[in-house]
Amino acid sequence: MAPHHQGGKKMRFIVSRVVRRTAAAAALSLICTLPNAAGALPTSPSAEVRLNEGVVQGERIRVGNTDLHVFRGIPYAAPPIGELRWREPQPVGRWAGVRDAREFGPRCMQSSPFRPVFRSKEMSEDCLYLNVWAPAPGQDAREGKRPVLVYFHGGGFIGGDGSEGRYDGENFAARRLVVVTVNYRLGVFGFLAPPEAARESPHGTAGNYGLLDQVAALRWVRDNIAQFGGDPEQVTIAGNSAGSISVSAHMASPLSRGLFARAIGESGAAFAPLRPWSREEAERAAGYLAERVGATSLNQLRALPASTLLDATAETAKPIYRFWPHVDGHFLPESPESIFASGRQAPVPLLLGVNSQEGHFDQVLGGATPTPENWRASIGELFRDEANGALAFYPGKDDDEVMRSGTALATDLFVGHSTWRWMDLHRRTGRAPVYFYHYAHIRPPEVEVGTEQQHGPKPTIGAVHSAEIEYALGNLDKRPRYAWRPEDYKVSQAFSTYIAQFVRTGNPNRRQAENPLMYFSALGLTRKPNLLTPPNWPAVREEQDGLAQQVIRTTPYTSWNRDAPRHAFLQRFIESRDSPLSGD
Repeated sequence: MAPHHQGGKKMRFIVSRVVRRTAAAAALSLICTLPNAAGALPTSPSAEVRLNEGVVQGERIRVGNTDLHVFRGIPYAAPPIGELRWREPQPVGRWAGVRDAREFGPRCMQSSPFRPVFRSKEMSEDCLYLNVWAPAPGQDAREGKRPVLVYFHGGGFIGGDGSEGRYDGENFAARRLVVVTVNYRLGVFGFLAPPEAARESPHGTAGNYGLLDQVAALRWVRDNIAQFGGDPEQVTIAGNSAGSISVSAHMASPLSRGLFARAIGESGAAFAPLRPWSREEAERAAGYLAERVGATSLNQLRALPASTLLDATAETAKPIYRFWPHVDGHFLPESPESIFASGRQAPVPLLLGVNSQEGHFDQVLGGATPTPENWRASIGELFRDEANGALAFYPGKDDDEVMRSGTALATDLFVGHSTWRWMDLHRRTGRAPVYFYHYAHIRPPEVEVGTEQQHGPKPTIGAVHSAEIEYALGNLDKRPRYAWRPEDYKVSQAFSTYIAQFVRTGNPNRRQAENPLMYFSALGLTRKPNLLTPPNWPAVREEQDGLAQQVIRTTPYTSWNRDAPRHAFLQRFIESRDSPLSGD
């Protein structure tokens, strides 16, 4: 590879730092796993469903006035161990008798810098399991097939798990939806691309195993979800962070076509600066790994203990050791950018957005005090001959403006710009409505042993990365580590109503919210008419020199996003340098 431009090196360093620091800070806020305070109580020891592979037994719980069936740890692919390590997911074998599906399956191998508390009891390479929450049959005389939400967890493709409480499906299932969460291979197990593995593949490709796992899960949903009361023709795929990047990739992939009808992306997309690697970059990363562990063949790599591979990839200072999706010619025949630009993506309704503080100004300033002088120095070092242009979009005339601009730039370099490009391309070429949000509600501080704790850089001046998840899915009570206030429940009621209605129809708007009291019973709040119907959320359109977006605060409202020139500048600058995730 030719030597990088100095600005490219700085860009790679800054974005890598933003990704690492923001991911680490976000991970510290991963969910606590106590049961829902609103009262989801087991009422019956079992619920059985017959699948193509055999019978599974879950449990029956009650949420509000609704009985649910919950199935955990259902295998959707064969264990990817031994000779199946670094192979496409294979079919599940049949089993005799009744399989217990009351406990979450193992989470996939990971050694991220996170501090999560999962509800899964162990970690294993044998991790391709999913979980289903569904209304118990026979409760509604009008019931038919239910719309389905399939949620892919975040974690930078190196961590996370479908058992996390913030993704719990019981509150959406109580709204007469079916919810599925999915484990998929991560890190070196999910994205290593050894050339030797490509030669043994019927498609001549390797890598992207985590994304192929997700495809296998979607095929499982297509073939089995009707047994849980779900409609395989009304599937919405959704995800946050790496899960959101996954959703954008599925919209571009021919392998996922026809497996979903709608899409939701929260903070991230497979566009620059988070673009997929090239095949050459992926194979080079595989070569580095093999050299690091002293393996000269695929068989030797497969013979290594999983712990050895995790240890070999624990060095996070070099982004190459994170591994990453790539344009493999099979799952992604071309870059998502080119597929979306030519209108060949899945023509489905899309709801997506970004939080107001995805990154922190400290990540751009490198710890320096947020003064105009330090800001100009940081911008000059990063943008070089484009510094004046950058200062026009990220000004810093005083300390407060430096903090605001630094937060905006860190957000753009992390997930903001890639999400914007996804939105802008799909609204132009996607032949389907797009709904764009700006999530700006600040989550309350953590409370640990009676003491408020705030992790990550301070001050917090916006909604941090991943903070919207528990609000969007109605799961505040799954995270009792936060001192939730009445306004938090109000935000959750409105945002989750938008999300649930989009899952039903592809449009977030409805005339009347469903079961509003269930979101406030924990606080003893009374029913208020202004809480029942969130304000209208228009699809993205050009008007008033901007694009329509919904600002999610205590009371949502429509505003006009006028950041297109800023993103056009950033796109030109990024395209003139190599991808910040492709450094060697």
